[in-house]
Amino acid sequence: MIANETMVAAPAPRTDFQRDVYCVLGLPFDALTLEQARDQLLADARAGRRNFFSTPNLNFLVTSLRDTAFRDSVLRSDLSFADGMPIIWMARALDIPLRHRVAGSTVFELLRAQREQPLKVYFFGGPDGVARRAGDVLNADGGALRCVGAHAPGFGSIEDMSSPALMAQINATQPDFVLVALGAKRGQAWIERNLGALDAPLISHLGAVINFVAGTIVQAPSRVSGLGLEWLWRIKEEPALWRRYWQDGLALLGLLVKRVLPGVLAARRARSERDRQPAPSVDVRTENGVRRLTLGGAWHAGNLAPLRLALTAATATRADIVLDLSAVSALDSASVALLMLLYGHQSKIGRGYAPVGASKALTRALTLHCAEYLLTPLPAAAAAPRA
Repeated sequence: MIANETMVAAPAPRTDFQRDVYCVLGLPFDALTLEQARDQLLADARAGRRNFFSTPNLNFLVTSLRDTAFRDSVLRSDLSFADGMPIIWMARALDIPLRHRVAGSTVFELLRAQREQPLKVYFFGGPDGVARRAGDVLNADGGALRCVGAHAPGFGSIEDMSSPALMAQINATQPDFVLVALGAKRGQAWIERNLGALDAPLISHLGAVINFVAGTIVQAPSRVSGLGLEWLWRIKEEPALWRRYWQDGLALLGLLVKRVLPGVLAARRARSERDRQPAPSVDVRTENGVRRLTLGGAWHAGNLAPLRLALTAATATRADIVLDLSAVSALDSASVALLMLLYGHQSKIGRGYAPVGASKALTRALTLHCAEYLLTPLPAAAAAPRA
């Protein structure tokens, strides 16, 4: 049940717990097709609704396992697209319904190809001169996307690239979409640092898109990407990337052995035992200004409606949250992903998050999902890049 208690507190930023989202090795991914992703972005731009979307690939995933700030930037995103065939392959092995690779570059091309809704784009980042060249190419198309500004900030600090004057310069062009290309870690950090100062509804770090549009790097053909061989093509175009792909490949092998293969076996056991598991339960109460969210039973993709409603209610106002897991017997990829959104929401608004009561079995399950951090408390007034 959800208690009918009223908290006197300021409304919290929106987190959409209705997202069809799944955990793959520690990150949430939205189960969208390319067309659905395009349509969602167009709808948000049309409504002036903020959408900071991330496009995690294998490198994102590997980096997030050792860099909590980088990981949390994805948890705090409004959408998270699976930009990499290794992620799709691992999801299939784990029986997670992520069927479509949603590459950020392909989504951009779909936005570029549509003719129904004009969008103004601002390019921020990329090598000197390349962003302006990309803008010239885009504007020469005469299509729905029009570049209204470009800026290459060089290699300064995040602080140097975040001055009020620069934010005012970007906002003065009234973009619908700020496309960032600073390298994944710096790009995500710059976006989170400046979300509150930027007016554009759409914002994302899309790495090589500026180079693709400018023609300084040739994008891999779709048949190459579909086979999961885009990394070979990128090394051909940018030989310096070989080291990153080598390191990511080694990390992937370790994940396959330590997480994916045991996860496959655990998922099979969970499916076979599902009918014998206790029914799910959820309760939200307010105790001394703190929201207490108590879960019980086995949660999976088919029974999450009450949990979605409870999470929406629990986060409607800014409050610390205690998450009581003592009666939980099982969580699947979809339910873990919703708890990731909760964790991301609390870190986003700088309020406390205190998980309690997780059994050893549940801890092991979260560890297989690379989501054991969900059992780590967040202090109240923690750093919140975008409150």
